[in-house]
Amino acid sequence: MALMDFIKKQFIDVIQWTEDADGTLAWRFPMSGMEIQNGGQLVVRESQLALFVNEGKVADVFGPGTHTLTTQTLPVLTYLKNWDKLFESPFKSDVYFFSTRQQVDQKWGTPQPITIRDADFGMVRLRAFGNYSFRIADPKLFHTEISGTRESYQAQDIDGQLRGLVLQNISNAVASSGIAFLDLAANQLSFAQALTRQLAPEFEKIGLKLEGMTVQNVSLPEELQKILDQKIGMGMIGNDMGKFMQYQTAQSIPKFAEGAGGGGGGIAGDAMGLGAGVALGQVMAQQLAAGLQPQAATPSVAANAAVAGAVGMKAEDVMATLEKLGELKAKGILTQEEFDAKKAELLKKLI
Repeated sequence: MALMDFIKKQFIDVIQWTEDADGTLAWRFPMSGMEIQNGGQLVVRESQLALFVNEGKVADVFGPGTHTLTTQTLPVLTYLKNWDKLFESPFKSDVYFFSTRQQVDQKWGTPQPITIRDADFGMVRLRAFGNYSFRIADPKLFHTEISGTRESYQAQDIDGQLRGLVLQNISNAVASSGIAFLDLAANQLSFAQALTRQLAPEFEKIGLKLEGMTVQNVSLPEELQKILDQKIGMGMIGNDMGKFMQYQTAQSIPKFAEGAGGGGGGIAGDAMGLGAGVALGQVMAQQLAAGLQPQAATPSVAANAAVAGAVGMKAEDVMATLEKLGELKAKGILTQEEFDAKKAELLKKLI
């Protein structure tokens, strides 16, 4: 009976793995009902590693090449099985193959803005995204910490864990890089290198090597970006109140034109709206002509000019208004139809 059982056994002469799917990190050779023949061949291809596990204990690791399995090539397994001399019979052992190819184009990103400490703005919430690549460097550690005894283990199985590591270390990476937020977008390579330095030890703890990291975009939430734009505008103006008035006037004219256009009378709406708009334009022109002196214009001056324009317009005022309207049309603020309508309205005032 024992002889018949021996005859029925299936013996493995060649152990190998031909990867049949992208993203497979670890694969267990099917050993059910089979034993490894003494002197059998283990074929490990380039970009692979093979690991022998006996009764739950990690034994020998093999790199690329063709290996004849004997006590000389399986020293740890020989010790675990207490073979004090050359074994002549088949043996059982779990064999795991690991892919050491780079797993490229792995995505990372911030699903929600994260808060970082910034040298210029104090606390800043930012968004960022990019990609990274990694490979298995220590199959023993990866087997014991991550993949275990599963039949196969895919890159997507660890994707969430690695994304979490990236997000967890972004704040420290920004701090260690010494790069202010305003410079991050222009120094994405330096930011990626700082992030790689921060993350590499975390990947090593689970048997992985972080091969490369890219930062494709760094941005602020929309509401913070608007505040930053205002701060940049004020930074360009400095403490010059004259320039501040010019900046405010230039910002308000397009908004005024849009608002007045909703009254059914085009961009100016009516005589009062037209007079106020022209007065604001004249105030800005006067500021430019006066060299943008801090005392050149105040809110009260702009208001008085707007009232004067609304009460009535002399012939010279009509001509000046036509010139201003022509400038607005040239800049694309007024359409041809709106310009023609206002021109006809103003010319009637000359009759």
